[in-house]
Amino acid sequence: MNRKQIMQWIALPVLAAGVVLTTAPASFANPVLAQDTAKQDIKDAGHDTKDAAKKTGHAVAKGTKTAAVKTKEGTETAAKDTGKATKKAAVKTKEGTKKVVHGAAKGTEKTADKVEDKTEPKTQPN
Repeated sequence: MNRKQIMQWIALPVLAAGVVLTTAPASFANPVLAQDTAKQDIKDAGHDTKDAAKKTGHAVAKGTKTAAVKTKEGTETAAKDTGKATKKAAVKTKEGTKKVVHGAAKGTEKTADKVEDKTEPKTQPN
């Protein structure tokens, strides 16, 4: 190996160590700072959890209110439609009843005519 190759082999580990030490967080060198950072991280996580729970609660409340309003609207529409259908059914029933009664009256009249013809005394030829 020549001198240039030896320098390259030595430079690589030295360069890597320099990169690691310069990019390491300050807490690596200072344990007290690491504790403060950990405490702050826990506090931040607690606040984030609280905020998320609030947002979830608001979203659930909004969704529940929307569902209640839509259910009310649907119920009112169904009630109106049921009322209309009931009126229509009553009208149709009335019309049908009139037809049945009229048909029964005609049938009774025809039957009466037939019976009347049979109940008259027959005249005998003299």
